[in-house]
Amino acid sequence: MIDIVEKKLLTPLGLRTLSPDDPEYKPIYAGDLRSRDGAYHQGTVWAWLIGPFIDAWLKVHPHDRAAARKFLEVFPVHLSDNGIGTISEVFDAREPHMAGGCIAQAWSVAEVLRAWAKTA
Repeated sequence: MIDIVEKKLLTPLGLRTLSPDDPEYKPIYAGDLRSRDGAYHQGTVWAWLIGPFIDAWLKVHPHDRAAARKFLEVFPVHLSDNGIGTISEVFDAREPHMAGGCIAQAWSVAEVLRAWAKTA
């Protein structure tokens, strides 16, 4: 299962909420309130989901924390993108993975920091 999640849902900034293979997939979180709400759980990437993903990945690969850390390598760069020193709430599901939602999301920061410490 972890291989499928990695292949279908993983992005450099978290996990998609829906596979691009699904007919309901919406890769862009933009537009008016109705458009954004329609994409919120239909493909939009949530940064905080990287933490549970890394937990699961490490259960399959318990001795490879260095490889798990690679899933986090874009986050230090993102710290200067929107809210300086913080991580956005959500991102578009396709490149260039533009940030959306609030510019400073506590659960995004918390899970990335937790995963960072776990992969040290």
